[in-house]
Amino acid sequence: MFIRIASALLVAGLLATAAPVAHAQTTAAKKAAAAKKTTAAKKAAATKAAAAKTAAAKTAAAKAAADRAAADKAAAAVPLAPLTESQASAGIKEALNKGILKAVEFASEPDGFNTNDDIHIPFPEDAILMKTTLSKFPGMNTLISTFETQLNRAAEAAAPKAKDIFLNALANISITDALTLVTSGSTDAATQFLRKSTEAQLVAAFRPDISAAIDQVGAGKAYAKMTSQYNRIPLMTPVQTDLTAYTTQKAVDGLFILLANEEGKIRKNPAARTTDLLKQVFGRK
Repeated sequence: MFIRIASALLVAGLLATAAPVAHAQTTAAKKAAAAKKTTAAKKAAATKAAAAKTAAAKTAAAKAAADRAAADKAAAAVPLAPLTESQASAGIKEALNKGILKAVEFASEPDGFNTNDDIHIPFPEDAILMKTTLSKFPGMNTLISTFETQLNRAAEAAAPKAKDIFLNALANISITDALTLVTSGSTDAATQFLRKSTEAQLVAAFRPDISAAIDQVGAGKAYAKMTSQYNRIPLMTPVQTDLTAYTTQKAVDGLFILLANEEGKIRKNPAARTTDLLKQVFGRK
């Protein structure tokens, strides 16, 4: 009997001890569930708010785009005032001035000519047979390659002299000529106009500098070595290229190519019109 009573009391004691623990666990579980529910609700609210904000931004952007389109349409409906001769003159001179500075700067840099496929100065045309023939001789390929690079180095060294000649020529563009050039459908009309008035002067100014540069970079010696060896080959017509004249003309040609590229950008690409004047003069087409 005593044992039964003791067992009953022990069970009762264990149950009494476990009850608070179970209650605490149940309470903690409820709190965790409530916290989880609250977090989920907050996330849902944040997601909803972000979606609403994105939708509002899209609506605002669409409205702004519509407003811009309406403004552009209204502006297009208003006829532009005719371009005056003074505006055309200022605009074409600014475009050429910008192009000249960029073209001369680019051509004057190391490899400005040498690595640009548009203006790279190749082996002289009338000496191609010499190049082909000598390339079969041991050690000559290096000399040939070095020589071609040296020609381009000579052009790069002389290029800075073109800037003042180009800029001085801008003053000789008449107002009437400027209006014609601005309205031309050609993307390099101003460059070709400038070429007619400055090419002979550029060639004359470049020639002594090119001659000095050819000797300075070693192209003269390399060419003399190649022609000396080639001209001794039986039955071959001796090569007598005027290296200075050839390199000078190619250097001048290259500068006009670069200038034409810059002019074309201003005429065709609104992003290249970096001033109000350029936008006003070239943004009409």
